[in-house]
Amino acid sequence: MAGGRTPDPGMPIGFPPGANEDTPMFVISVAAQLSGLHAQTLRSYDRLGLVSPGRTPAGGRRYSPRDIALLREVQRLSQEEGVNLAGIKRIIDLENQVDALRAKVQELAEELAAAHAAAEQAAAQVHASYRRDLVPVRQETALVVWKPQNRKR
Repeated sequence: MAGGRTPDPGMPIGFPPGANEDTPMFVISVAAQLSGLHAQTLRSYDRLGLVSPGRTPAGGRRYSPRDIALLREVQRLSQEEGVNLAGIKRIIDLENQVDALRAKVQELAEELAAAHAAAEQAAAQVHASYRRDLVPVRQETALVVWKPQNRKR
């Protein structure tokens, strides 16, 4: 699947042209079969906001491969870990929040790198504009200016 993850056993490996793991493509009966849940359970999870499938113009549910993986995770958390549905919803919400924050951090890191590159380029342009007849003076060098006294005549 996309993102470098190992394909989930039982999940379709290839996608139609232009589709990805977020493309709604499975009707509820197929999604129920792929997730190992009853179609009524999927409807219930949709009402609770645990898994929100895409909708057709007529209002029919269409589940993406990512939705199927999420349905399986909901089932695992519920049956193996003993987490109630409210807890599962909170976990899903927090995971979505973490994903959004990671994306924002990546975006800001890219902006910062671009700003550093622009600053370095601007500094290089300033250095290139220096006059070549000026000689830099080290800080530890003492500079004494001698001014002769005016003699009165």
